[in-house]
Amino acid sequence: MDSRKGRRIAVLSEALSQHRILHIKNAAEILGVSEMTVRRDVSANADQFAFLGGHIVPAIEAENDPYEISKAADSHAAAKRQVCTQAIDYIHHDDTVFFDCGTTLPYLVDLLPDQIHITAICYAMNVADRLMRKPNVRLVMLGGLYHPASASFSGASGLEMLDQLVINVAFLSAAGVDARRGATCAHFHEAEIKKKAMSRARKNILLADSSKIGKLKPAFFSDMKSFDVVITENGMNDFD
Repeated sequence: MDSRKGRRIAVLSEALSQHRILHIKNAAEILGVSEMTVRRDVSANADQFAFLGGHIVPAIEAENDPYEISKAADSHAAAKRQVCTQAIDYIHHDDTVFFDCGTTLPYLVDLLPDQIHITAICYAMNVADRLMRKPNVRLVMLGGLYHPASASFSGASGLEMLDQLVINVAFLSAAGVDARRGATCAHFHEAEIKKKAMSRARKNILLADSSKIGKLKPAFFSDMKSFDVVITENGMNDFD
């Protein structure tokens, strides 16, 4: 392996250790090479890296086949972007905003104008990674025990920090949305954080593409009437 390729592999490995999942475009930007070069490097090092959709993950995660934020990242991407396009107008200058975990919220962060000043609260690595790129965002990261399957953190320290915060608007995600059974998620540690954030927020907005409607997941976190707004790619929905 030539020295330049060796350096690229080392940099890519380090980036994945920090972010767990990288879009090929972002990897190319980090390495300063073309996407084709990134694809060749990944293919030539199948013992270290793997492709999942348009993303790169550590090979061991692809072998273990977890849920997985890595696999969910490309699922219904266009619908998630459309959901967030409708949600962005709820964020205003100087707001304190809670961003939930999952694969929808990064699209909302990407839509934030660089000039807007907000305080952003999150507990997921993939969301924090996008927020850190915004020049006028003050980031509050809720820590605790790291959960690789959802790239998120949980624990008493994060819940206690939320008790000290007042939130203008909280954007929540769900893996299941049912008119009678409410909003649910796949991981129980997420439910406690979602509930706490909702209790601290003036306005709670659920972002869910239509693939989530009618589904139930094991961890309940809210009935539908507790959301001020529910947005799908088809617009605002009324679950009363």
